[in-house]
Amino acid sequence: MQKGKYNVGLKDLIEKMELENCTPDIDISGITINQSDINRPALQLAGFFDYFDSGRIQVIGHVENTYMRQKGIEYSVSVMEKIMAGSNDTPKPPCIIFCRDIWIEKELIEIAYKYNVPLLRSKTPTSTFSAELIRWLNVEMAPRCSVHGVLVDIYGEGVLIMGESGIGKSEVALELMHRGHRLVSDDVVEIKKVSDDSLMGSSPDITRHFIELRGIGIIDAKTLFGVESVKNEQEINLVISLEEFNKEQEYDRLGLEEHYKEFLGNKVVCHSIPVRPGRNIAVICESAAVNHRQKKMGYNAALELYNRVTNNIAAKSED
Repeated sequence: MQKGKYNVGLKDLIEKMELENCTPDIDISGITINQSDINRPALQLAGFFDYFDSGRIQVIGHVENTYMRQKGIEYSVSVMEKIMAGSNDTPKPPCIIFCRDIWIEKELIEIAYKYNVPLLRSKTPTSTFSAELIRWLNVEMAPRCSVHGVLVDIYGEGVLIMGESGIGKSEVALELMHRGHRLVSDDVVEIKKVSDDSLMGSSPDITRHFIELRGIGIIDAKTLFGVESVKNEQEINLVISLEEFNKEQEYDRLGLEEHYKEFLGNKVVCHSIPVRPGRNIAVICESAAVNHRQKKMGYNAALELYNRVTNNIAAKSED
């Protein structure tokens, strides 16, 4: 399992949030964002800079803009200069974003060029923009890792199929696609921890929609089976671990006890499936996905059978 830490390029932010760059002569190619939190500098505009996190994106809304207009352009320039300047102990903001299509005075643009801090503008209301920006940054900068496996969307459940190389993961994915399910990633799955409850899986850009089949080579699933057979990302709900059948090993036959596999601190239900000739692993994966959904909806078949057997034994003992 490989782990990595990710930043977000300012250029990607501008494209995603459809922002207008009001300082086009500033080179933004090397500017990155490394904090998912943002700051509305209301207190800083009033002169209070204690505990000011200048490394965050600074968002100016209607309240902040109205305050600056009331204080006058000279005051606004002086306090914005202090926000943009940074120091040896505090970094400069990666950018300052004005929401609600607020007009930016030329004096502020001159200060931005002086300190090389891009000024951006959005037409979106401040609260809506801030919520979407934080959500997107949390996803893009989420802790992540890469694992060896195949991720498939089966009836809306994200099933991560793992196992030793050559055990047949790609062949199972191919059969599942023939049965109407969707491939997310083959061979390498990139996992993001978007919350304490959710893991999102996707494919590396370079291998997206490709499958490696031993004896045939590389095939393009999207081209062969159509766009309805592939998907770019999917939440991981279930892990199926394929392993060679060992007749001396005891396998779970009831399913009363759940087993888990941990990724980035999140636990995901895991089933170990023995592979041997004659077993249709694709059908087993389908059944596991549906059974997992049933459990989430409150019905546990194994527990139901256990209760029936227990009640039957109790009834016979009373007779």
